[in-house]
Amino acid sequence: MSAELTLGAEEELHLIDLESGRLSAKAPRLLPRLPADRFGAELQRTTIETNTPVVRSLDDLRRVIVDLRSELSAAIAPAGVTIAAAGTAPRSEYADFELTSGGRYGRMQEQYRMLVDEQLICGLQVHVGVSDRDLAVQIAQRVAPVLPVLLALSASSPFWNGQDTGYSSFRSIIWQRWPSAGSFGRVADAAEYDAMLEDLIASGVIADKKMAYFDVRPSSHAPTLELRVCDATPVVDDAVLIAGLFRAAVRKAEKSVESGAGWQPRSEPLHRAAMWQAARSGLSGELLGQGLHPERLPAEIAVRQLLDRLRPELEELGDWGTVADLLEDTLARGNSTDRQRTAYAERGELDDVVALVVQDTAGTPSGRAEHPSIAIPSYRVRAGDEAVGPGARPRPAFRDLAAFFGGWDAETTIERCAARDAWTREHEVGFVVDGGVQAFDCDLVPRTVSAYEWSQLGLGLGQRARAIELFLRDAYGERRIVADGAMDEHQFVGANGWDPDAMRLPASAVRAPVMGFDLVRNEFGGWRVLEDNVRSPSGVAFGMALRELMDEVVPDAPRPEHLRDPRSVTRRLRDTLRTNATAVTGNPDPVIGLVSDGPAAGAWFEHRRLADGAGLRLLADSDLDVRDGRVVVAATGEVLDGLYLRVDRDASALRNDHAPDLGSRILDAAEAGRVHLTNAPGNALVDDKAMYVNVPDLIWYYLDEKPLLDSVPTYRTSIEGERLSVLDRVGELVTKPVDGEGGRGVLIGPSASAPEVAERRREIAANPEGWVGQEVVQLSSHPTIGPAGFDPRHVDLRAFVYVTGTGPDDVHLADVALTRVAPEGSMVVNSSRGGGAKDTWIIGDRGDTEQEDN
Repeated sequence: MSAELTLGAEEELHLIDLESGRLSAKAPRLLPRLPADRFGAELQRTTIETNTPVVRSLDDLRRVIVDLRSELSAAIAPAGVTIAAAGTAPRSEYADFELTSGGRYGRMQEQYRMLVDEQLICGLQVHVGVSDRDLAVQIAQRVAPVLPVLLALSASSPFWNGQDTGYSSFRSIIWQRWPSAGSFGRVADAAEYDAMLEDLIASGVIADKKMAYFDVRPSSHAPTLELRVCDATPVVDDAVLIAGLFRAAVRKAEKSVESGAGWQPRSEPLHRAAMWQAARSGLSGELLGQGLHPERLPAEIAVRQLLDRLRPELEELGDWGTVADLLEDTLARGNSTDRQRTAYAERGELDDVVALVVQDTAGTPSGRAEHPSIAIPSYRVRAGDEAVGPGARPRPAFRDLAAFFGGWDAETTIERCAARDAWTREHEVGFVVDGGVQAFDCDLVPRTVSAYEWSQLGLGLGQRARAIELFLRDAYGERRIVADGAMDEHQFVGANGWDPDAMRLPASAVRAPVMGFDLVRNEFGGWRVLEDNVRSPSGVAFGMALRELMDEVVPDAPRPEHLRDPRSVTRRLRDTLRTNATAVTGNPDPVIGLVSDGPAAGAWFEHRRLADGAGLRLLADSDLDVRDGRVVVAATGEVLDGLYLRVDRDASALRNDHAPDLGSRILDAAEAGRVHLTNAPGNALVDDKAMYVNVPDLIWYYLDEKPLLDSVPTYRTSIEGERLSVLDRVGELVTKPVDGEGGRGVLIGPSASAPEVAERRREIAANPEGWVGQEVVQLSSHPTIGPAGFDPRHVDLRAFVYVTGTGPDDVHLADVALTRVAPEGSMVVNSSRGGGAKDTWIIGDRGDTEQEDN
């Protein structure tokens, strides 16, 4: 072999203050105590670099990395400092940067300014011995296709400046800002490469050859080829894995050069795209395949393809068994980004992430826990699974439940499911369809939402509810938003859901006391609002029923501490309706009626349950009358101060035999302040899918706040430019009718047939006002259970906010949520499309006490 194929590594390590968990700028004080041949300074005072000796085996590389970390840790511990091998320190902020003294570093800061000031990053450099520089230059160009996978394996930098960046390797995004980062293009030999470097130096853009920050380069100080794309990896064996794969890729490229085989480099834009995709997704999403043309692959498949392609070289080098085993370990535990995000999701504390990274850096080389969780047999892990992580191992919040349900055999599961079905039939839980109760499909594996996540949802949904309430008052009132030029009147007046009768209601009356929001989590764990439901959101009683079902059918399932009680929602509903009725009528002890279509109503179960639990009069149109300007119960004359409208028609359409103009007279009473209407006329304006696009702007306008929860990117086909884009991409988008509900009319482009896509194009072109397009969100998944064991299904979440005003203290997120479950192979969760549901276990803060219905 022309290449020596020896190994070496340089690790850049953050210095972490043991007390605060923040970066420590003590490197200049600590380095004089350390051997200069093994430890060196970096651009920032918060970093020390380790340099391994040259070794020939992966086992030796593991040993020297562990020895250097141990030596460094022991030397700096008396100063109250430890180390963290990660692309970014989780608690790093811009203000933490302190430049290492020296003329070269000073010149760099003077020239590159903010670029230098933001270099609070650490990487892993792997060296493979290639003493022939002509060969090294040729190999560097041929190994480019494997670099995205190596970056994805190393990804350890999701957090930057105190927040989740949405990237798996934000370090690489920061690094690519350097003018000499990335690929050096196609050159013939070392002489041409060196000439290119001299031109760069002569240009003044870089100062010296050390600033050739290419992804792969002939080393400036050793007879090696140097890999520079990777984040520093907390787990030592991840670094060893990357070194093994890189050395095999070097050997494969060397053989290609020696054989004279031709090759065609991937285009530079596509290479950059592949590197960006790896930085964005890591191992949690898709990567681009290694071919000349892009092929989108699940990350695990892309990684395994690389391993298979390199198998001959790994076997030749004696590394096949080691690398194959290391790869399985990494896929099982996830890269550091996956682990960091899991740690953060528990409590929303960056200190927990710091502790994890420090522990992994100092822990066993394999990163295995002393008592690892047992993988779930045959579970099909999906990116973004909320309960099961890499390697089919349960995430911490799901471990007890996984062990519990994993102990069921097929007979036990069938018995419990039969008991579930009997319970739902006995309690008539379900939706009325064609006069009969449709079976309510309940999965027995509960979904857990952490206290931190729930608190964040409370802030974001409360903000959204306040803006919506302010908009409804303004749209049917002064229309300040139009006068200020923030919105055109034609965007809402006369739009779908617009009701002129709503302009008659008192200006200060709360119009939408009960709001429902459909949320989804993407593969990175971030929550997004998918839809707003303001007209008449349902699901609360079903969420309550699911807990009662679990208490009856699975009472022995292990419950987490501080589990919130969904029964508290009926008291919240009662207090909300009474508060709003009192504000309108002045009656301190108001009587509220829930108006329903009776047993024929689709949500009749919920109507009965809420009326009974919240102390409401359960009434139909025929039970109402208006006497002396007050709404009353026709049979008794009892005055009603509030009406909770749960009917599928406008208030003006209410009528009965003794009062054919009932709806109009109720509106007269509401206008006079003699009755409060919950789910008031005109609220359906916000349910319009086209109006959904405007909610972030409503938050900015009415609250002067940044939206705390993202919406799904949505396109209005009523706008020509957006319509043309949607028509071109129907096969890639989700398209929905603006007035759709229950999943009606939804077409998921990637799952649709060519005729379905063509028909949807025709429908949009014929009625542009009637449709919207949305980007596909890969819904998170959660385990369901059947006789064959666990199986993942896509899920969403409907949460409920109760509103008594427009201030921050006037909105309350209910302690109940409805998790809806899609059928196998589908991302549509609506029950009318075959979806089901499962209990949602909302964890309270430690200071919370369980609230029960009075």
